[in-house]
This record gives sequence, structure tokens and C-alpha cells, in this order.
Amino acid sequence: MHPLRVKITLSNPIHLDVQLYCEPGQMLALVGPSGSGKSTTLRCIAGLQKPSSGVIKGGGQRWFDSQQRLALSPQQRRVGMVFQDYALFPHLSVADNIRLALDDKPNAAAVEQLLQQVHLSGLASRYPAQLSGGQQQRVALARALARRPDVLLLDEPFSAVDKVTRRKLYLELHALRQQLAMPVILVTHDLDEAAMLADSMCVIHQGKTLQQGSIDDVLQRPKSLSVARQVDVRNLYQGTLESHAGKLKLRWHQHVFDVAATPHTNNISAGTMVHWLISPAKILLHQQRRPSRGDQENAVKATVQQILTLRGICTLLVTVDNAGRQQMQLDVPEHVVQRNQVQIGQQIGMSLLADAIHIMVDNTIEEGSGNDSEKSRLA
Repeated sequence: MHPLRVKITLSNPIHLDVQLYCEPGQMLALVGPSGSGKSTTLRCIAGLQKPSSGVIKGGGQRWFDSQQRLALSPQQRRVGMVFQDYALFPHLSVADNIRLALDDKPNAAAVEQLLQQVHLSGLASRYPAQLSGGQQQRVALARALARRPDVLLLDEPFSAVDKVTRRKLYLELHALRQQLAMPVILVTHDLDEAAMLADSMCVIHQGKTLQQGSIDDVLQRPKSLSVARQVDVRNLYQGTLESHAGKLKLRWHQHVFDVAATPHTNNISAGTMVHWLISPAKILLHQQRRPSRGDQENAVKATVQQILTLRGICTLLVTVDNAGRQQMQLDVPEHVVQRNQVQIGQQIGMSLLADAIHIMVDNTIEEGSGNDSEKSRLA
């Protein structure tokens, strides 16, 4: 299998300026608000829509190249695609829907093997109207895999099913992925879904690629304020970088925090106004009875305002002392909250670990260009 590389622009019906890549056996989540161009990007990859310019490489060959005036038809590209509404033929049985996508002479054994792969054995003779939403999604996936694709495209495949079915499908797709060697692109507006299923993430906004990287890089270390807002970071603040004894530190209201030195922070001058963030999961809650070694690292006091518990994780909303009544969220296991007897109105201690603080300089970072390694992959 070969990687998928896309660098395209589109003028009509929407403006598109997208760069992305996906390695074989990997899943890339394409995220962004409604109307940002996610589904249009998939249609361009599949050959259902023609870009204005650019290059699309898949399956070891060029599928589209505007300079060479090359544009392979959808039939010439080995692409499997699962549409948001599944696009099954209602007058055909499950087996016949799948047979249409088989390249070689259709046979019952090949259809049954695909049905087993998506956990639908025994339903070959049924029609789409006789299936649940989750079963229809599995048929659409089996039909996409029947083409033995070089690239698999999933356009919000879970949006039409209920939450219980969705969780079951998540597990099935995760297991199925172990058998797939091709690049997989998942379009979703659900960041939790993307983080759960994908290896990497590409953020699109208003038709433009803002950032692509690992899940942790995009969600916890966005390269710009625009990306941070698109991925809905929860603890986002403004501060000033200062130099203390030759070391860069972050001033936030009356607090001065240590920050980890990185190639990025080394290029920022002291006195620069910055945006900074910290993941709620990376904040250390101090123990009530016995201190931990991290208690001395960027330690602050705060008052608990709200406690929200969901599936064993407690989100604490706190007001930080000496910070202009700024609020912050931290996520901790429920048993930790219970053991420390944390209650609303209680003052707690916590540490904002230096290597968990991420610094951004407004939007001065050029967006949509990708980093150097991304550019080399797209060349």
C-alpha cells in the first residue's frame, strides 16, 4: 500500500485550500465546523469533484495533477467511500449492494467473506429498509471494502445512529482497522470521536488547512490561536513572557510560571504578549494529607466552584487565587476526588506543570502552510 497525499485548491462552489497526507494503515481524522470543506475534500479525492488546481497522489500513482492536465475518473481510482447517508440501493438486497462493487466475477463466497468482516453474516438477503441504521452502515462499509481500495474514505459514518450503536461501531471499526493496510480518512465534527479512533488529525476551517499532526499535538499543542479555538481548548489565557536569570518565564496576573524550553519558545522574545493553554488532564491536584514532588512546580491555590462527574472522571471548575478571578478546569479520576474529599467551596492546591504549558503568539504563525515535515511529505 502507498500513502495518500493531497494538495489542492478549489474556487467553486466553495473556496478550498487543503493539504493533507495519510500513511498506509493509519487513520486521519478530518475535523472542522459544518461548511468548512471536509466532505468536499473527500469528493475531490474520490474524483466526484474536480479541484481547480493541485495534486492528488494515491495507490502509488497520480490521480489528479492540474499541471499535467490529469484527472482520473472515480472508476479509475481505487477508492472506497462510505457516505453520510450510506447511499445504499433500496431495491437491492444486501448481497446485491455489495456485488455491485466487486471488480471480478461476483460470487457468494466473496460477499459472505465481506459480511463476516463487518459482522453481518446471515443478512445477505435482506433489503436496506429491513436493517437498522448500524446495519446499513456496516453494509456501506462492506461495499466500500469490496473494491479492495487503495484509500478508504468515511464521511461522518456514525452521525445517523444512536449513541449506544455508535459506541459498538467504534469498537468494530477499531478492530477492523487492524486488518486494513490502506490509508483511511475519517470526516467528523466530533473531536472525541476523532481522538478515540484516529492516529492523526487535520483541522480545516473555511476551506483552509490550519494544522495536521498527532492527536496530542493538535489538541494539546495547537500551533495557533485559530486552531486552539477550532478544537475547543478549555484552558486558554493571555500572559507575558519574561526573562528571569536568563530563563524564560510566563507571567499570568500575579503568578510567574516556569515554562519548558522548546525550539518554539526560544524564538520568542521576553516581553512578548502570548496566548497560553494547559490541558485539564495535565494539571496536578495536590493531595490533602501528604505533599507530592510536583507540589512545588508552578503551584497555585484555587477554590472549587463546580464538580461534574462523567464515567469515572471528575471535571473541577475552579477560581484561581491572585488571577483576576479567572477560572480553570482540571480533570481528575473520581476516586482521587473522593479520597481527597474535594467539595464545592473548598480551597485546593494544584500545579501547572511546566512541560504541560503550551505557548502561542496570537496568529502570527502562518496558517495553512503546514510545518516543514508536512511540506516535504507533500512534495
